[in-house]
Amino acid sequence: MTKQRAFLKWAGGKYGLIENITQVLPQGKRLVEPFVGAGSVFLNSDFERYLLNDVNKDLIELYKLIQTSPDDYIRESQKFFTPEYNDKDRYYEIRARFNATSDTFERSLLFLYMNRHGYNGLCRYNLKGGYNVPFGRYKKPYFPEKELWAFAEKSQKATFTCECFRETYKKTKSGDVIYCDPPYAPLSPTASFTSYSGQGFKLKDQQDLATLSEKSAENGMPVVISNHDLALTRELYNKATLDILQVKRTISQKAGKRLKVNELIALYQK
Repeated sequence: MTKQRAFLKWAGGKYGLIENITQVLPQGKRLVEPFVGAGSVFLNSDFERYLLNDVNKDLIELYKLIQTSPDDYIRESQKFFTPEYNDKDRYYEIRARFNATSDTFERSLLFLYMNRHGYNGLCRYNLKGGYNVPFGRYKKPYFPEKELWAFAEKSQKATFTCECFRETYKKTKSGDVIYCDPPYAPLSPTASFTSYSGQGFKLKDQQDLATLSEKSAENGMPVVISNHDLALTRELYNKATLDILQVKRTISQKAGKRLKVNELIALYQK
């Protein structure tokens, strides 16, 4: 199968690990993703149905729009990918406009613009809920028309929700397979648990996710989780089968300090 890229740039996206993840994913009728992010696993797996969740409301509203109105959305969003919009001052004007509006269609258009023109594929909000990613300074940001159409087509098999992962687990049923890509556990004790949703993902959340996954597998619904390979995550996932991978993770803004950090894929299966 030809790999399909997501239309969003995404820090921590799983495109580069698709082969590793899909090899581990058990077969089932429906794939449930409590942390869908940019959707690389969804786009590169083959299930009859999908339940795709994320706590980021802007992300889920964008996905629903592409699912139901791809023609309108793609036509209008393309207008922002011209040289006049690839400008620092223009970017900050649009970011302010995004933070000031509650119109779903407008926010979805501006979200894609900021994702492609902002710094390093980041999606980040301040404590007041304001999008605060700086300008990215790219020569010619790519308009992902082909990837948008591919997402629109595949999304006809999907249901999108915006809720806590615990609520998504409650919706699982026989025949489901669950894939989790939560905010990763920090690499050092001094690093804080943070999330692009602006709400934070704490140690208790990591613990609850592991507990729910154990129970889910016991009930016949297997779970696969990606995370950093740390003493903490090995302890959390001690009832899972672990696959260890070496992945180049950007843990410093200085290129010379971008180190290889091991990741693990945990499989909970009865």
